[in-house]
Amino acid sequence: MKKIIFITGFVALLLTACNQDTIDTQQVHDHGDVKLQLVSYSQDLEFYAEADPFVLGQESIILAHFTNLKAFDPIETSSITLSLIVGSKGVRQTIDHPVNDGIYSFNITPVESGRGKLVFEIINSQAESSVEVENIVVYQDSHDAIHIAEELVVSDPNAIVFTKEQSWKIGFSTVEVTKDAFGQVIKTGAMIKSSKSDRVSLVARTSGIVVLPGANIFEGTAVKEGEELFRVSGSGMAGENTHVRYMEAKSNYEEARANYERLKVLAADRIVPDSELLESKRRYETARVTYESLKENFEGGEQIVNSPVSGYVDHIYISNGQYVEAGQPLIDVAQNKKLVLIADVRQRYATALENIITANVRSVQDKETYTLEELNGSLSAYGRSVNPDNFMIPVHFEIDNTKGFIPGSFVELYIITLGSQDALSVPNSALLEEQGKYFVLAQLTPELFEKKEVVTGASDGMRTEIITGLANGDRVIDKGAILVKLSQSSGSLDPHAGHVH
Repeated sequence: MKKIIFITGFVALLLTACNQDTIDTQQVHDHGDVKLQLVSYSQDLEFYAEADPFVLGQESIILAHFTNLKAFDPIETSSITLSLIVGSKGVRQTIDHPVNDGIYSFNITPVESGRGKLVFEIINSQAESSVEVENIVVYQDSHDAIHIAEELVVSDPNAIVFTKEQSWKIGFSTVEVTKDAFGQVIKTGAMIKSSKSDRVSLVARTSGIVVLPGANIFEGTAVKEGEELFRVSGSGMAGENTHVRYMEAKSNYEEARANYERLKVLAADRIVPDSELLESKRRYETARVTYESLKENFEGGEQIVNSPVSGYVDHIYISNGQYVEAGQPLIDVAQNKKLVLIADVRQRYATALENIITANVRSVQDKETYTLEELNGSLSAYGRSVNPDNFMIPVHFEIDNTKGFIPGSFVELYIITLGSQDALSVPNSALLEEQGKYFVLAQLTPELFEKKEVVTGASDGMRTEIITGLANGDRVIDKGAILVKLSQSSGSLDPHAGHVH
């Protein structure tokens, strides 16, 4: 089992009303008692606890919530050991079963006053991890403990209460707002085409009349490798009669083979010189190659056109009964595995194109946005000159067709260039729009959220720049924000009543 350790020095102290002195699984927030709220994050885990202020010799109840950040669901049943350490002294308690999924209740009595830390050691079938919460103060008497906690109270009458139990039941997650490089974003449209490396063109190897099979072939028809698509018939034509060429090649081959076999016998008896045998062998090999090539590609005077790959018919250049010349294109077969995105950008972005680092693709059909990395894509090329047809600069990306894109259709393309300055940004899913203004639900605690208006900047299709309204290190809801907002209007929770476990 792997070991994950994270340490935090951040402790949030808030007030929660409670009515009773002991914990039960139906009402843990007691009106009238002050509660500390402890919050900590690692790469994989959210830790959130409500605790009685720590007083020397008095029992403190700690209700801890543990959330997997990957899925934002409660951790699996674990054995968790809590240690309260002050100086060289400490007390410990181990809980093997939660009071509810992801929720563990501890009762611990400090044996030393002063500044210390809480350590939670978590063991389950997946991993062992350790959470350390610094700056825990154990007071000499309860009066000082409560007085300090009251001074640090955070309250907002307009905040939305959304308990951990509620968030675990819906598609919910939060994300930290960070200041990262956010380059110039060029938004444009792009046409999807089959990649040339993924498309095979079939041409006529002989002049003749196109003969389609009984089953009609249309653009988009699925075909298998080796499947016969149609034939080019030269039979009955005065010139370039393929059947005559085939019969001549067969006759020449049989004659050359018979002559070579005869000379091999004579050469063995020294009746003919070796040079004559070698010349006979050369004529035989030439006749054989010509005959086998015609035999493989022609049958009864007709060129058999087979699909060289499995895929679908991308384009048909001919029709049934049409006369074609040798070398004329007949049909394109595409595997539909590789696609090319062809975009045109304005001339004013010319200097930014050399700094392209990636792109995001938004499907017009399902409104989903994908990163270039998700599509295993890359920048193929960008124009060094202007297209004379539309005076725009072409940009080409190649992607894998793993999301069902249709050649010939269009997508929205967000071309991202290397940025020289850092900027705050949030996922687009975190933004709520009301009457032309944008808001986010910022986290005060993992169970308390406030609505904040923000001023937005550029968007790359996945994230949007935040100009004002948030600070580096803030945390916002990026999944399930609309459901949390709706819970406020439903009036189902009193922000001072706590939550039910």
